Amino acid sequence: MMQEIFVLISFIAFLAFLIPTRYSKYCAVVGWISVVLILFAKFPEYIIANNFMYPIAAFMGIPFLIILIPKLLEENEQGFTLSRMAAIAYLIFAPFAFIPAAADWLIAINVGQLEWVFHALGFSYELVDWNMFLADIYRVEIILACTGIQGIAIMLGVAWAVPSTLMQKVLSFFAVAPVIYILNTIRNSFVIMAYGGQWFPYFPEIASNGHIGYESFFWAHNFFAEIGALFVFIAIAWLLYRINPKLGEVMVDVIELFIKEIRGWFGKDKGFSG
Repeated sequence: MMQEIFVLISFIAFLAFLIPTRYSKYCAVVGWISVVLILFAKFPEYIIANNFMYPIAAFMGIPFLIILIPKLLEENEQGFTLSRMAAIAYLIFAPFAFIPAAADWLIAINVGQLEWVFHALGFSYELVDWNMFLADIYRVEIILACTGIQGIAIMLGVAWAVPSTLMQKVLSFFAVAPVIYILNTIRNSFVIMAYGGQWFPYFPEIASNGHIGYESFFWAHNFFAEIGALFVFIAIAWLLYRINPKLGEVMVDVIELFIKEIRGWFGKDKGFSG
């Protein structure tokens, strides 16, 4: 319940940020604080699933806020750029997050694509519910987080928050949405097949989560798929830079802001206000 509240607060805050007023910077602050609180609110869910990536991201969100909030209050351009990226991403993601029919439609499309892949590969499965696959004795439920929509929204937010032409925006869309959608289908297929086929029955004492066979899901979903996603996002970021070189310049400025502030904490450099 808390997670849903923070998602709604962050959406409203970032939406309000896009409306230029003297209160925009405060809206951005509320939006970013809510984003970090979302990660902390999902802590039990991550721990149960043996997913340590997002808890780490939650703790990294604390120094992120310590650096970003003062910059937003100073109306720093890099801070505002990051907030525009988040706001655009939320606008893309919001219909699926808040309209159950839209979410179910997207999930159903993903389920249909997975069925097509499994038929093509001759992989044996059973659809025991409209969004739940049974492979051997192992069940995998396809939820909104499995559709790739978050990654699409984030990368389009990054691309479209930077000044660009209409053609660059269109090219950015095709560099992001179809690519992530196709690769996400491959990812989901890999996870279900690895879980059902028990491809990775390794280190059950740390990966099984107390469930027989779960270690294959852990390694497929929480390790290999996450590493693969990281490389995919890096590749897409490079492609977006090739489409709009201005994006590279903007991101360098953002990264330099955080590096200088962190160095300042250790007395190696002074933070700056831009």
